[in-house]
Amino acid sequence: MKRVTAVALAVSLCPAPERALARDDDPYLWLEEVEGEKALGWAVERSAEAVERLARVPEYQPILARVTEIYDSEEKLPAVSFMGPYVYNLWQDARHERGIWRRTSIESYATESPQWELVIDLDALSAAEETNWVFEGATCLWPEHRHCLVSLSRGGADATVVREFDTFAKAFVEGGFQLPEAKSQASWKDRDTLWVGTDFGEGSLTTSGYPRIAKEWLRGTPLSAAGTVFEGRPEDVAAVAYSTHTPEGRYDFVERVPEFFKGLVYASLGGRLVALDIPRDAAFRGVFQDRLLISLRSPWEVGGQTHPADALLAIDMDDFLRGEREFDTLFTPSERVALDGVSTTRDGVVVSVLDNVRSRVYRLRPGKEGWAREEIELPGLGAAQVTSVSDFDGRFLLSYTDFLTPSGVYLVDGEPKPALLKASPAWFDAEGMTAVQREATSKDGTPIPYFVVTPKSFAADGSAPTVLYGYGGFEVSMQPSYSGVSGSSWLERGGVWVLANIRGGGEFGPTWHQAALKGNRQRAYDDFIAVAEDLVARKITSPEHLGIMGGSNGGLLVGAAFTQRPDLFRAVVCQVPLLDMKRYHTLLAGASWMAEYGNPDDPAEWDFIRTWSPYHNVEAKAEYPEVFFYTTTRDDRVHPGHARKMVARMTEQGHRVLYFENTEGGHGAGATNAQRAKMWALTYAYLWERLR
Repeated sequence: MKRVTAVALAVSLCPAPERALARDDDPYLWLEEVEGEKALGWAVERSAEAVERLARVPEYQPILARVTEIYDSEEKLPAVSFMGPYVYNLWQDARHERGIWRRTSIESYATESPQWELVIDLDALSAAEETNWVFEGATCLWPEHRHCLVSLSRGGADATVVREFDTFAKAFVEGGFQLPEAKSQASWKDRDTLWVGTDFGEGSLTTSGYPRIAKEWLRGTPLSAAGTVFEGRPEDVAAVAYSTHTPEGRYDFVERVPEFFKGLVYASLGGRLVALDIPRDAAFRGVFQDRLLISLRSPWEVGGQTHPADALLAIDMDDFLRGEREFDTLFTPSERVALDGVSTTRDGVVVSVLDNVRSRVYRLRPGKEGWAREEIELPGLGAAQVTSVSDFDGRFLLSYTDFLTPSGVYLVDGEPKPALLKASPAWFDAEGMTAVQREATSKDGTPIPYFVVTPKSFAADGSAPTVLYGYGGFEVSMQPSYSGVSGSSWLERGGVWVLANIRGGGEFGPTWHQAALKGNRQRAYDDFIAVAEDLVARKITSPEHLGIMGGSNGGLLVGAAFTQRPDLFRAVVCQVPLLDMKRYHTLLAGASWMAEYGNPDDPAEWDFIRTWSPYHNVEAKAEYPEVFFYTTTRDDRVHPGHARKMVARMTEQGHRVLYFENTEGGHGAGATNAQRAKMWALTYAYLWERLR
C-alpha cells in the first residue's frame, strides 16, 4: 500500500546504517528455529500478551462474533469449479472445522437448496489419522475426473502429502500413488503414469526447496524406480513435467524455471525433448485446438513483426515446430489496458483484461475469417475472474465483485450475457457508502491510481480512521473486491478503506511490475508513500488516523514504509512478512525471489537492498508507530523468523510492538474459520484502538 500527503514533511529516505547486521552477529538467529523450544516459548508468550491486550478493546468481541458468523454462515457463497459432470466445492463452517469436499450438478448448484454429495470429510479424516489436515486441492485425470491426486497439508503449510483418490468410490485408492510430505509437483500423464517431482533425497531439490528433478512414475512400481526425464540446476527455482489434456490429444511438456518469470519450455516428442523457441520471459499459456498460446513480458521481434510486451499470441503447434513464426495476435495492450488472465473452453479462448484496474472479459473463437471476438457483459466496473471452465463444452464460470456489491457466481454459455447462479449475502449495510478511484503522483512523477471506499456520512476533514492496503510485487494486481470481514469490521463502523495500485504489481502489465524490480524497488515504496500523502492532502485522513496493512511482500512494503516515514502512520499491520532482506534468500523459499529483490550476497545488490531492508533500518532513536506483526508457525513459504526477529529487535530498542503467531495457517490467515476470525478480530481491534 502507498500513501502520500502534502501536509507531511518532505522527508528523504532514511539513510542505511553505517554497518548492517552480518549473519554471524545477528543476536536473534535462534528465533529462526521454527519449532525450537526456546523460540516457540517466546512466540507463545508474546502472542498471549497481544491477545490479552487486544481482547480488552471494546470492538474485539463484537467483531469476533460477527466475523465468526460470516465465516460459518450457511448462506455464504460456495465457490465451485467444473470437474466432469459435476461442480466441486470445499466447505467449512462450525460443524465442519477442517471442511468437506463435496459436489453437485451445475443445475442443482443454481437452485436455492443444492443437493450436495459428500466426497471427502476432512474432519473425519483428521480425527482418524490424528493430524490436522488442510485440503490443498486435487488434480484429476481428464476426461473422467475419477482418479485424483489429493494434496493434504499439515496445518496449512505449502508442503503436502499426495494420495490417489477415486471420486466414484469416494475413497483413497488402496495401493495407489502416494507421495510423502514435500513441496511436490505431481500430475497425470495417463491412467497408470504420473509426472512427479518431489524430495527424492540429497541433491534433488533446488536451493529454493522445490523439485529439481522431474520423473515419470509407473503404477505398481516404487517411487525409487521412477525414470528421470529432466534435471534442472540446484540454483534454479524448480523443474516440472506435466501433460496438457485436450479433446484433440495429449501434449507433454517439461519446464525449467531458472528464476521467477523466466523459464525454458520443452515439448516431449517421442521421448525427445524439443525446446520451444519462445522468449525466456514469455508465459506459456497452454494449448487450444492444437495451437500454442503464449503471452509476452518483453517486446519480441519475430517473423518480420515486433509484438509488444503483454501481447497474447497463438500459433499452430505443428507449424511452430516446423519453423513457422507467423502468430495470430489475440490481445494487444495499451497504456492502461493490460492482460489479466487466459482460459480455454472447448471452443474458445477467454481473455480477461484490466482497463485502468477495472475488468473486461472477451471470448475469442477461431474461424475462416480469423478470430471472432465478443465482449462478455459484466454487472459493473469491478473485478471479474474466470474461475472455472467446462471440459466438455464452451461454458465457463465467472466471478464478479466490487467493493460494495456482494460477490456473485455467473455462468457464461452461448450468449455473452452471463447468468447469475448465486450471490453472496450482503454482510454489511452499504447504503450511503461510496467507492471512487483517485490518483497520486509518486516521487518520480508517475501517476499512481488507488481506490477509496468511504463510509456513510463521511466528511473530508482529516479525522476519518483509514486503512491503506497494498502489495506491489510479483506482477500481482490489487483489484476491487467485496469483503464481509472488512465491510462489517471497518466500513460499517465508520472507517475508510483504501487500495493502492503501486508499481511492482501487474495492474498495467509486465512493465508496471518490472519498474520496481531489484535496484528500482524503492519506487514501490515511494508510490505507497505518495498515496498516503495524497490521502492527507485531500483531507480524507491525517497521519494521526492513518494505518497501513500488507501481507507477505506487502508485509515488506509496510515494513519499509513505516521505517522510512514513521511520521506518516499511526498503525501498521504487518502480516506474514519478509523483513530481514540480508538473509531472506537462505530461509525456506526465499532463494526463488532473488529475481524480484536481488541477491544480498552480491555487494553491489546489497548496496540497494540494505536501504529498504526493514530489519536493517529500524533504529532505537526513531519514533515509530506501534506495529502489529502477525505470522504463523506453519508458514513454510515466508519464514516466521522474519517477524519474530523484527519484534525482538524493536523491543530491544525500546519500541512498542504487538506480535501474534498462529500455530497453523501456513502462508495465510489460519487453517480454520475460528482461527481466521480470531486473527481478523485482533487486527481490527488493534486498528480501532490506534486510529479512532
